[in-house]
Amino acid sequence: MSRAVVFAYHNVGVRCLKALIGRGVDVALVVTHQDNPNENIWFQSVAQTARDYGIPAITPDNPNAPDVVEQVKACQADFLFSFYYRHMLKAPLLEAVNRGAYNMHGSLLPKYRGRVPINWAVIHGETETGATLHQMNVKPDSGPVVDQMAVPILPDDSADEVFAKVTVAAEMVLWRSLPGLIAGAAPHVQQDLSQGAYFGGRKPEDGRIDARAGAAQLHNFVRALTLPFPGAFADTRAGRLLLWKTLQAGRTTPAAAAELYLEAGRLWLRAADGGRLAVLQAELAGQALGAENFAALAGGDALPLSL
Repeated sequence: MSRAVVFAYHNVGVRCLKALIGRGVDVALVVTHQDNPNENIWFQSVAQTARDYGIPAITPDNPNAPDVVEQVKACQADFLFSFYYRHMLKAPLLEAVNRGAYNMHGSLLPKYRGRVPINWAVIHGETETGATLHQMNVKPDSGPVVDQMAVPILPDDSADEVFAKVTVAAEMVLWRSLPGLIAGAAPHVQQDLSQGAYFGGRKPEDGRIDARAGAAQLHNFVRALTLPFPGAFADTRAGRLLLWKTLQAGRTTPAAAAELYLEAGRLWLRAADGGRLAVLQAELAGQALGAENFAALAGGDALPLSL
């Protein structure tokens, strides 16, 4: 029986941990995170999954600390797996197992290496993304690819909807790759890093809307950041605007900057390029915003977004 140490968090962590167990891998130790009380914890718990299966679990602040490395070495594991674990794992950890360390990444590597790849893919209007199992080395998301699976990004998919697809793809990729990995027969294909780029993490303040952007760009931005993420926002004369759901809806006259307006009993966003979005869910100054209260909250017939 193969033995593994698993570093994991989030839904991908839960599903991939269960895939290992389902394939008969002996998971000797799970390393996960303490939930942050300031974060919207909308996803499943790896720590609870480990408890359910009677697997020892730890939540170190620094996974690369010498005592953690020694715990991993003591497991005498064949493999180390990382499934949406948020900290970088350094060389001593990657070398603490006998047959290699592997990571599940939420993109079609070498595209969208780095942080929050699904959100970045939606922001950039991609029509597909996926899950990639690759061998880990010290440079993040650059090791040889074992397997990957694509999923579609539909024009109105939110990042959360795409994440659900990628979670299933990750489980399937791991499930079908494990027999080859255990047998020592899995492919390891070197990445051409020139075919992709590295992206950094995102903070809530990165959700500020560019009022000069075109309608397609605005729509992609909104759906990439909508719930359960912090949201796309703009400041206006009536207070802070949060856009949660939009649909592309033809064209109108261009504007100097994006503006909300009311027409035919519906709320619209006119973009600088003349594209138009139907606004299906929004907040203004902390209140739910719709056609019925737009004039009262906005103080007029149109509400420009601040540049």
